[in-house]
Amino acid sequence: MAYKIDETMCTACGTCIDECPVSAISAGDVYSIDPDTCTECGTCADVCPVGAIKL
Repeated sequence: MAYKIDETMCTACGTCIDECPVSAISAGDVYSIDPDTCTECGTCADVCPVGAIKL
């Protein structure tokens, strides 16, 4: 299981991308987390200002 970004809540601020230690997050029209790269460290969820990232 990997973290996922709730597309309806994400404001595309970029904070999660800057904080991900394994570069598992991709920007675009919709931000996404690569489940094969994600190590479930939780850093992205901890720094998301709107709480859009959940397990």
